[in-house]
Amino acid sequence: MTRAEYLGGGKFAVTADVPTEPGPGEVRLSVAYTGICGTDLHIVHGHMDRRVAVPGVIGHEMSGRVAALGTGVTDWSVGDPVSVMPLDWCGRCPACRAGHTHICHRLNFIGIDSPGSMQSSWTVPADVLVPLPPDLPLHHAALVEPTAVAVHDVRRARVQPGERVVVVGAGPVGLLIALVARASGAEVLVVELDPRRRKVCASLEFPVLDPNADDVPASVNDWTDGAGAAAAFEVSGSASGVALATSVLATRGRFVLVAIHATPREVDLHRFFWRELELIAVRVYQRTDFLEAVEFIARGEVPIETVVSKILPLAEVAQAFDDLERGTGVVKLLLDCRAEAS
Repeated sequence: MTRAEYLGGGKFAVTADVPTEPGPGEVRLSVAYTGICGTDLHIVHGHMDRRVAVPGVIGHEMSGRVAALGTGVTDWSVGDPVSVMPLDWCGRCPACRAGHTHICHRLNFIGIDSPGSMQSSWTVPADVLVPLPPDLPLHHAALVEPTAVAVHDVRRARVQPGERVVVVGAGPVGLLIALVARASGAEVLVVELDPRRRKVCASLEFPVLDPNADDVPASVNDWTDGAGAAAAFEVSGSASGVALATSVLATRGRFVLVAIHATPREVDLHRFFWRELELIAVRVYQRTDFLEAVEFIARGEVPIETVVSKILPLAEVAQAFDDLERGTGVVKLLLDCRAEAS
């Protein structure tokens, strides 16, 4: 097997090893594709050093097939196409007892807190597997996890048909939120700095604004006939994105905090007070979100060939992170982890 080990300090080493055979209740997967996401970038920036073992394997957006079964695993067969919902909760903490297992106080986020999917062979608990339709291409299925994020975020935001919503930041998750919100019946406007990403948004028929060139609050005011947006998703992770999302909201509008902000941000609390705005934080997903995401992709509602900018072999993991870091118009990048591609 081949794996990409994160060494810390933004560095990786691609190494060969013997696959870990599954123990009781576990399965070994042949990983097909792994996506790189904003959380992975936070890891290489050192923002999660307290959680990530070094050296170690990261990655949690994946697709693949069951390769071997541990004892006691009866619901799966070798060859089954699967994705992984990478959450392992304790079941005992106050969040779990309240039914919020996805935000368990002692959550093991697989791929951050324990070894992840940037490897050709990956052993995981069987209960984190999510079935895929047999005819769904595996490079499409690698987008199930980020699509589940978008499904969860739109559901938490209580987006209703006919509402007008703004998405600030058109990276992979922002673009998926826009797609899911539109499929839910909302009208969606996107705000994005990068001209290449704006071009992608325009190709998908979203109205899109450049915050450096357009007066976004005035444009949203005109677009909503003076009311403001019912919801604004902050997906940029920037201080200016926070201010912008706050400024475009209607009375009792919903500010949806999606991005991970590594540092504290200033927030216009007076505007929150004046318009009775609501702050909704969103984090990961629940199993229903994952299953809905599989259906969403299987129906062809994610334009994969538009969203996935590039697929690189696992051996080029350092180049992949460099491409994302440089922000050269890449929307989504996948690593081909198949053994024959290594």
